[in-house]
Amino acid sequence: MLRDAVDLLEKLVEGAGALIVFIGALWAFTQFLTAGVRDRGQVRDFTRIRLSLGRFLALGLEFQLAGDVLRTAIAPSWTQIGQLAAIATIRTALNYFLSREIAEERAQVQQAQAKHMRDVPDLSDPTSAA
Repeated sequence: MLRDAVDLLEKLVEGAGALIVFIGALWAFTQFLTAGVRDRGQVRDFTRIRLSLGRFLALGLEFQLAGDVLRTAIAPSWTQIGQLAAIATIRTALNYFLSREIAEERAQVQQAQAKHMRDVPDLSDPTSAA
């Protein structure tokens, strides 16, 4: 009975991870299309869309890893432990590199925003009018 309960939980958690990835991909695709139509084919918000999709992917990977851990929660064999170790290593590496890319993209966006703010004159400040 316990094994059946854990199997159900595993399927639910893995399903949630797949759903998160699907929703993120769907959201990113609609944002991309909307931005493409709005900007007449020049998507200026591409980095913002990629950052959001990356966050969805990272969260989905975490759920998938949780499902893998549940799979081996009850009396795992050495083969299952080895498979879990391989899967965990691959998913952790993917998540690490995805998180690193998100951080780099976020820093670039913040730099671009800071540059834009420096280049825009403050119209409320009478000394900035030339």
